Parts: sequence; structure tokens; C-alpha cells
Amino acid sequence: MSRVNFDQLLEAGVHFGHLKRKWNPAMAPYIFMERNGIHIIDLHKTVAKVDEAAEVLKNFAKQGKKILFVATKKQAKQIIADKATSVNMPYVIERWPGGMLTNFPTIRKAIKKMTTIDKMTKDGTFDNLSKREKLQITRQRAKLEKTLGSIADMSRLPSALFVIDVMKEHIAVREANRLGIPVFGMVDTNSNPNNIDYVIPANDDATKSVEVIVSAICEAINEGLQERKAEKADSDAAASENETPKRERRAKAAKKERTKKEDGNADALNANIADKYAKEEEEQ
Repeated sequence: MSRVNFDQLLEAGVHFGHLKRKWNPAMAPYIFMERNGIHIIDLHKTVAKVDEAAEVLKNFAKQGKKILFVATKKQAKQIIADKATSVNMPYVIERWPGGMLTNFPTIRKAIKKMTTIDKMTKDGTFDNLSKREKLQITRQRAKLEKTLGSIADMSRLPSALFVIDVMKEHIAVREANRLGIPVFGMVDTNSNPNNIDYVIPANDDATKSVEVIVSAICEAINEGLQERKAEKADSDAAASENETPKRERRAKAAKKERTKKEDGNADALNANIADKYAKEEEEQ
């Protein structure tokens, strides 16, 4: 069963591409027709591509891998923030920090700086600073939070990128390509799909279009996370079951050892008593 259906996509306006004069010829395989100077995207191909991308991302989530969502355009920001948060995935909705992937250690240092400021606030160090220093640090913390707050928990490079408008986010795409990180993207008729590993041909300007595609993707990711959780629970239960016979065997062995020791002590006591009687008889 498909994650999205034709009617859903049609209603959300996913099929509306850009003006014919703005098109990228590499998108020709995904264009159905032209109407009133506007290219119309083939929604049958969109449905197939959404299903393909969703299945791969579901498996990524099932393996515990992180998917970084990227969308700095106004109409997609809030949708990405809400949907990515719902599946506990990192996201970038403000300016893409250049070198965020290719120079990841430096980005991690900036995140640690944010953590240090938080620690200063908690342990009282912040209160001992002058008013001017407090203001500077507060502004610095706010700036870091705005840019990097959504990726604060990302301790290593993501396993995949999901991008809205690959032309606008070309720096992020280029960095991912350079590091061999697979890129999933909503690609409109004016964009180049050649650098995208999993192309989802769709209108990347309409809020409804972005929402219907991202919802389907995040639903698949959530399924992967739930399956991972269920497998972990089964694994823990199986480990517990395997541990029970071991505990029973150890308990039996310990009991046997105690019995053996007790029998040995009884034999020694009987021997002492027998020796005592033998000595008394000799004396008589």
C-alpha cells in the first residue's frame, strides 16, 4: 500500500511545477505535460518515489541512524521543525552553517560552547559576571541556539539528508555528496536532480505540498523507530529467558556444593566421635 495516493497529491498541488522557461532539462523524465506555460509533474512517478524514499528511511530509522532535515525557505520551516521533532530527528531551518558536514568537529565545538554557557548558568558562575559580560554571553547563547539548537543532540554525522528545495540548499547537498551521505530531496522542475540519490519530484514552494510529502516520510521513519523499539524489547525478553536457566543451574550447583560440604563435615564429626570412643575403650 502506498504512503500517499494520487488524489492526496493532486489536492495538495504537488503537481504544479515552474514556468516552462525556468525548467531544468534533467527533470524531463518527471514532467507529465505543459499547461498555460507551466510544467505539470507526473504524480504517478511522485507516488512511486515517495514510497521508495520512505522505505529506505524507515530502514535507516530501524537501524538507529539519524536523518538530518534541511529546509530554510519560509513556507517549509515550521513544517520541518514540527515533523522532525515528532520523530526525534535533527533539522536545520535557519541559515545553513557552511561546513556543517565537512567541518563537523568545529560545529561540535560551537555546540559544546552552548552547553558550557548553560552549565555556567546552573552552577552560579554566570551570576558573578559583570552586567556587560552577562549581556554578551546571553546574546551569544541566543545566536547559537537559533542556528545550532536543533542539532545539539547530533553527536556524529547524519546517515542521510532530507532536503526541501535542492536548488536553494545546494551547499548542504554539495557537502553531503562530498562525504558520500545519501540525499533525499523534493525536487521541483527548475532544479537539477543529478546530485540527489532519492529524487521526489514535487512542488517545493507550496506549504500543503511540502506537508503531505514530509508527513508521509516521517510516518515511515516513526514506523522504523517503533519496530526498533519492539525488536529491542523482544531481545531483552529473550536475554532474560536465557538468563533464567543459567541462574537455576548456578543455584543447583551451589546447593550441591553446600550439601557436599555438609556431608563432609558430618563424616569428619562421626570420625572424631569414633576415635574418642576407641580411646576410651583402650584406657579401660
